[in-house]
Amino acid sequence: MKKSFFITFIFTWNFAVSYAQSNNLDYYINRALTNSPLLKDYQNQVQSNLIDSQRLRASYLPQVTATSNNYYSPVIGGVGYDDAITNGAQVSALVGVNKSIVSKKNLSAQFASIQIQNKSIDNNARISEQDIKRTVIAQYITAYGSLQQLNFTKEVHELLKKEESILKTLTEKNVYRQTDYLTFLVTLQQQELSVKQLYIQSLNDIAALNYLCGIVDTAKTVLPEPNITINHLPSIDNSVFFTKYTIDSLQLINNKALIDYSYKPKISLFADGGYNSSLAYRAYKNFGTTFGINISFPIYDGRQKKMQYSKVDIAERTRQNYKSFYITQYYQQVAQLTQQLNATESLIGDINHQIKYAEGLINVNNQLLETGDAKIADLIIALNNYLTAKYLLTQNTISRLQIINQINYWNR
Repeated sequence: MKKSFFITFIFTWNFAVSYAQSNNLDYYINRALTNSPLLKDYQNQVQSNLIDSQRLRASYLPQVTATSNNYYSPVIGGVGYDDAITNGAQVSALVGVNKSIVSKKNLSAQFASIQIQNKSIDNNARISEQDIKRTVIAQYITAYGSLQQLNFTKEVHELLKKEESILKTLTEKNVYRQTDYLTFLVTLQQQELSVKQLYIQSLNDIAALNYLCGIVDTAKTVLPEPNITINHLPSIDNSVFFTKYTIDSLQLINNKALIDYSYKPKISLFADGGYNSSLAYRAYKNFGTTFGINISFPIYDGRQKKMQYSKVDIAERTRQNYKSFYITQYYQQVAQLTQQLNATESLIGDINHQIKYAEGLINVNNQLLETGDAKIADLIIALNNYLTAKYLLTQNTISRLQIINQINYWNR
């Protein structure tokens, strides 16, 4: 019963795979970037800053307001407010215009602050994009490795099935002992369990990949081999991680400029016109206008300007410390990953040599099995050595791709 169930399971899996959809690495990366709420958030922040820039420009245009004040203070029987204070009544309807005078350099510095914020947001978005790509690629490699391991395990299972059929026939003819056949059968059953386990693992890994990319899909999926190569190592100055420190430097320089402009004289023009009357005398003639100029100049504020400069200097020292630490980390990380990559590629070469010998030993044992001269213990040992070598090859191949992914993360 169990045996027939497993055969049905394998047939169903093969049928499903033959009709499974095939999505490559670019498909998952594009879906992840398109569905990322974080990247959409950054886009919205840039649009919001664009509105702030428009509001800043609008704030220095003439500001027009309309006001109306109306009251009456009655005096009854000689009791009431003093007319000298209240004028008895007031009726006003005025339109006022106010405009601040600001230099082009001051205005440019304020616009520059918003532009620098946009540059920072854009750079953060690029860093987040790299993080998303690295995470998706890493999970794709993991899922691809699970599928490769499953396919290899299935191939070995098919090989064992053929050998089991031969061994069973020879056992029935008393060429091999019953215990030899049962020992081999246990190995076959272990391989069947490995296929089931790897099948479940591959489903889980693909589901995790879909989850990362915001994809709702439970269909069978075949993952092609990821085309991952080491990107050209750029100058550290062109790294998005390094660009952050350049933008921070520009922001601090601009902050000093804004501090300077905040201590410049402030000038604003104002004017109003309309009706303003106490209704006491010739109310019909109380139409008029007012205009003037306001000037303010800071004289002394307790040396706050120097304090603000000191805060900017402290922020600059902090920026320099982070920048120096990043440069050290960058070269150390790339050098370490490159060393790991070279060692892994060398190990893969050694494993491939071992696999060739293991395959040759299995072929020899298969020939001896057909003539009844093979020792089952030796055949099982040869199969286990082959399985171990292939497993190591798959693991190190996946490890190599993961290392390249890490190197490219720093290089993009």
